[in-house]
Amino acid sequence: AEAETDLSAAIEAEPDSAWLRQERAQLRFRLGRIEDSVADFDKAVEMAPRLLPQNWQRGIALYYAGRFADGRKQFEVHQSVNPEDVENAAWHFLCTAREKGVTNARNLLITVQRDGRIPMKEIQQLFAGKATALDVLNAAAKAEDDRARRDQQFYAHLYLGLFFEATGVLKDRDDHIREAAKLADPDNYMGAVALVHAQRLKLISTPTKP
Repeated sequence: AEAETDLSAAIEAEPDSAWLRQERAQLRFRLGRIEDSVADFDKAVEMAPRLLPQNWQRGIALYYAGRFADGRKQFEVHQSVNPEDVENAAWHFLCTAREKGVTNARNLLITVQRDGRIPMKEIQQLFAGKATALDVLNAAAKAEDDRARRDQQFYAHLYLGLFFEATGVLKDRDDHIREAAKLADPDNYMGAVALVHAQRLKLISTPTKP
Protein backbone atom coordinates (compact mmCIF):
# COMPACT_ATOMS: atom_id res chain seq x y z
CA ALA A 1 0.00 0.00 0.00
CA GLU A 2 2.86 2.40 0.73
CA ALA A 3 4.43 1.55 -2.61
CA GLU A 4 1.13 2.34 -4.33
CA THR A 5 1.05 5.73 -2.60
CA ASP A 6 4.57 6.41 -3.83
CA LEU A 7 3.71 5.36 -7.38
CA SER A 8 0.58 7.52 -7.37
CA ALA A 9 2.66 10.51 -6.28
CA ALA A 10 5.16 9.75 -9.05
CA ILE A 11 2.33 9.59 -11.61
CA GLU A 12 1.09 12.98 -10.45
CA ALA A 13 4.56 14.35 -11.01
CA GLU A 14 4.99 12.52 -14.35
CA PRO A 15 1.48 12.03 -15.79
CA ASP A 16 2.83 11.08 -19.22
CA SER A 17 4.85 8.11 -17.97
CA ALA A 18 3.38 4.87 -19.34
CA TRP A 19 6.03 2.93 -17.41
CA LEU A 20 4.76 4.26 -14.07
CA ARG A 21 1.19 3.32 -15.02
CA GLN A 22 2.37 -0.18 -15.90
CA GLU A 23 4.18 -0.52 -12.57
CA ARG A 24 1.15 0.64 -10.60
CA ALA A 25 -1.09 -1.69 -12.61
CA GLN A 26 1.02 -4.68 -11.58
CA LEU A 27 1.14 -3.55 -7.96
CA ARG A 28 -2.62 -3.02 -7.83
CA PHE A 29 -3.15 -6.50 -9.22
CA ARG A 30 -0.98 -7.95 -6.44
CA LEU A 31 -3.15 -6.05 -3.96
CA GLY A 32 -6.25 -7.66 -5.48
CA ARG A 33 -7.58 -4.37 -6.85
CA ILE A 34 -8.45 -5.78 -10.25
CA GLU A 35 -10.54 -2.96 -11.74
CA ASP A 36 -7.97 -0.32 -10.75
CA SER A 37 -5.22 -2.55 -12.13
CA VAL A 38 -6.96 -2.96 -15.48
CA ALA A 39 -7.55 0.79 -15.72
CA ASP A 40 -3.83 1.40 -15.31
CA PHE A 41 -2.88 -1.35 -17.78
CA ASP A 42 -5.28 0.10 -20.35
CA LYS A 43 -3.92 3.60 -19.81
CA ALA A 44 -0.34 2.36 -20.14
CA VAL A 45 -0.93 0.71 -23.52
CA GLU A 46 -2.97 3.70 -24.69
CA MET A 47 -0.06 5.99 -23.84
CA ALA A 48 2.60 3.64 -25.23
CA PRO A 49 1.21 1.10 -27.73
CA ARG A 50 4.66 -0.52 -27.93
CA LEU A 51 3.89 -2.04 -24.50
CA LEU A 52 0.93 -4.04 -25.80
CA PRO A 53 2.62 -7.12 -27.33
CA GLN A 54 4.64 -7.92 -24.21
CA ASN A 55 1.84 -7.19 -21.77
CA TRP A 56 0.77 -10.66 -20.64
CA GLN A 57 0.20 -9.24 -17.16
CA ARG A 58 -2.61 -7.12 -18.63
CA GLY A 59 -4.19 -10.24 -20.14
CA ILE A 60 -4.32 -11.95 -16.76
CA ALA A 61 -5.89 -8.88 -15.16
CA LEU A 62 -8.49 -8.77 -17.96
CA TYR A 63 -9.38 -12.40 -17.20
CA TYR A 64 -10.08 -11.58 -13.56
CA ALA A 65 -12.01 -8.47 -14.58
CA GLY A 66 -14.31 -10.62 -16.71
CA ARG A 67 -13.21 -8.98 -19.98
CA PHE A 68 -12.62 -12.33 -21.65
CA ALA A 69 -12.68 -11.21 -25.29
CA ASP A 70 -10.13 -8.49 -24.55
CA GLY A 71 -8.02 -10.98 -22.63
CA ARG A 72 -8.09 -13.44 -25.52
CA LYS A 73 -6.94 -10.70 -27.90
CA GLN A 74 -4.13 -9.70 -25.53
CA PHE A 75 -2.78 -13.25 -25.45
CA GLU A 76 -3.05 -13.51 -29.23
CA VAL A 77 -0.92 -10.38 -29.54
CA HIS A 78 1.54 -11.68 -26.95
CA GLN A 79 1.89 -14.89 -28.93
CA SER A 80 3.44 -12.84 -31.75
CA VAL A 81 6.43 -12.00 -29.53
CA ASN A 82 6.44 -15.12 -27.33
CA PRO A 83 5.26 -18.02 -29.51
CA GLU A 84 6.61 -20.91 -27.44
CA ASP A 85 5.03 -20.20 -24.06
CA VAL A 86 2.53 -22.73 -22.73
CA GLU A 87 1.33 -20.26 -20.11
CA ASN A 88 0.27 -17.83 -22.81
CA ALA A 89 -1.59 -20.63 -24.61
CA ALA A 90 -3.26 -21.64 -21.34
CA TRP A 91 -4.50 -18.13 -20.56
CA HIS A 92 -5.73 -17.76 -24.13
CA PHE A 93 -7.68 -21.00 -23.61
CA LEU A 94 -9.07 -19.77 -20.29
CA CYS A 95 -10.32 -16.50 -21.75
CA THR A 96 -11.75 -18.23 -24.84
CA ALA A 97 -13.48 -20.88 -22.73
CA ARG A 98 -15.26 -18.20 -20.70
CA GLU A 99 -16.12 -16.26 -23.86
CA LYS A 100 -17.00 -19.04 -26.32
CA GLY A 101 -17.09 -22.32 -24.39
CA VAL A 102 -14.57 -25.08 -23.74
CA THR A 103 -15.01 -26.82 -27.10
CA ASN A 104 -14.20 -23.65 -29.01
CA ALA A 105 -11.31 -22.91 -26.65
CA ARG A 106 -9.85 -26.35 -27.35
CA ASN A 107 -10.28 -25.91 -31.10
CA LEU A 108 -8.49 -22.55 -30.90
CA LEU A 109 -5.76 -23.69 -28.51
CA ILE A 110 -2.41 -22.17 -29.46
CA THR A 111 0.10 -24.87 -30.36
CA VAL A 112 3.34 -24.76 -28.37
CA GLN A 113 6.09 -27.30 -28.98
CA ARG A 114 9.29 -25.90 -27.47
CA ASP A 115 8.51 -24.84 -23.91
CA GLY A 116 10.99 -27.01 -22.02
CA ARG A 117 9.85 -26.08 -18.51
CA ILE A 118 8.41 -28.89 -16.41
CA PRO A 119 5.46 -29.64 -16.44
CA MET A 120 4.49 -27.31 -19.31
CA LYS A 121 4.29 -30.07 -21.94
CA GLU A 122 1.77 -31.96 -19.83
CA ILE A 123 -0.19 -28.76 -19.11
CA GLN A 124 -0.41 -28.09 -22.85
CA GLN A 125 -1.65 -31.64 -23.41
CA LEU A 126 -4.18 -31.30 -20.57
CA PHE A 127 -5.70 -28.22 -22.15
CA ALA A 128 -5.72 -30.01 -25.52
CA GLY A 129 -7.64 -32.93 -24.00
CA LYS A 130 -4.72 -35.35 -24.40
CA ALA A 131 -3.52 -35.68 -20.80
CA THR A 132 -4.97 -35.98 -17.31
CA ALA A 133 -4.42 -34.10 -14.07
CA LEU A 134 -2.42 -37.09 -12.83
CA ASP A 135 -0.09 -36.79 -15.83
CA VAL A 136 0.60 -33.18 -14.88
CA LEU A 137 1.19 -33.98 -11.23
CA ASN A 138 3.44 -36.95 -11.98
CA ALA A 139 5.59 -34.84 -14.29
CA ALA A 140 5.84 -32.07 -11.70
CA ALA A 141 6.98 -34.50 -9.00
CA LYS A 142 10.15 -35.38 -10.93
CA ALA A 143 12.88 -32.91 -10.08
CA GLU A 144 16.58 -32.67 -9.33
CA ASP A 145 16.07 -30.88 -6.01
CA ASP A 146 13.37 -29.75 -3.60
CA ARG A 147 13.30 -26.16 -4.89
CA ALA A 148 12.70 -27.27 -8.47
CA ARG A 149 10.04 -29.73 -7.32
CA ARG A 150 8.25 -27.02 -5.35
CA ASP A 151 8.24 -24.66 -8.34
CA GLN A 152 7.03 -27.38 -10.67
CA GLN A 153 4.29 -28.45 -8.30
CA PHE A 154 3.22 -24.82 -7.90
CA TYR A 155 2.69 -24.43 -11.64
CA ALA A 156 1.01 -27.84 -11.85
CA HIS A 157 -1.54 -26.96 -9.16
CA LEU A 158 -2.10 -23.43 -10.47
CA TYR A 159 -2.91 -24.52 -14.01
CA LEU A 160 -4.89 -27.53 -12.89
CA GLY A 161 -7.00 -25.18 -10.77
CA LEU A 162 -7.48 -22.79 -13.67
CA PHE A 163 -8.33 -25.67 -16.02
CA PHE A 164 -10.94 -27.05 -13.64
CA GLU A 165 -12.40 -23.56 -13.28
CA ALA A 166 -12.78 -23.33 -17.06
CA THR A 167 -14.37 -26.78 -17.26
CA GLY A 168 -16.68 -26.25 -14.28
CA VAL A 169 -15.21 -28.81 -11.87
CA LEU A 170 -15.23 -26.41 -8.96
CA LYS A 171 -14.30 -28.79 -6.13
CA ASP A 172 -11.12 -29.75 -7.96
CA ARG A 173 -10.52 -26.10 -8.80
CA ASP A 174 -10.61 -25.14 -5.15
CA ASP A 175 -8.33 -27.99 -4.10
CA HIS A 176 -5.65 -27.10 -6.65
CA ILE A 177 -5.83 -23.32 -6.20
CA ARG A 178 -5.49 -23.84 -2.45
CA GLU A 179 -2.39 -25.98 -3.00
CA ALA A 180 -0.95 -23.44 -5.45
CA ALA A 181 -1.43 -20.69 -2.88
CA LYS A 182 0.45 -22.75 -0.27
CA LEU A 183 3.37 -23.21 -2.67
CA ALA A 184 3.32 -19.67 -4.08
CA ASP A 185 6.29 -17.33 -3.91
CA PRO A 186 4.61 -13.93 -3.43
CA ASP A 187 7.62 -12.18 -4.95
CA ASN A 188 6.98 -14.03 -8.21
CA TYR A 189 4.19 -12.54 -10.33
CA MET A 190 2.54 -15.91 -10.95
CA GLY A 191 2.77 -16.59 -7.24
CA ALA A 192 0.82 -13.39 -6.71
CA VAL A 193 -1.74 -14.59 -9.28
CA ALA A 194 -2.31 -17.77 -7.27
CA LEU A 195 -2.70 -15.81 -4.04
CA VAL A 196 -5.11 -13.32 -5.61
CA HIS A 197 -7.16 -16.17 -7.06
CA ALA A 198 -7.28 -17.98 -3.73
CA GLN A 199 -8.36 -14.81 -1.97
CA ARG A 200 -11.13 -14.18 -4.49
CA LEU A 201 -12.42 -17.70 -3.85
CA LYS A 202 -12.08 -17.10 -0.10
CA LEU A 203 -9.77 -20.09 0.19
CA ILE A 204 -7.18 -18.09 2.14
CA SER A 205 -7.42 -15.01 4.28
CA THR A 206 -3.79 -13.87 4.39
CA PRO A 207 -3.21 -10.68 2.41
CA THR A 208 -0.97 -10.84 -0.64
CA LYS A 209 2.51 -9.36 -0.29
CA PRO A 210 2.81 -6.08 -2.21
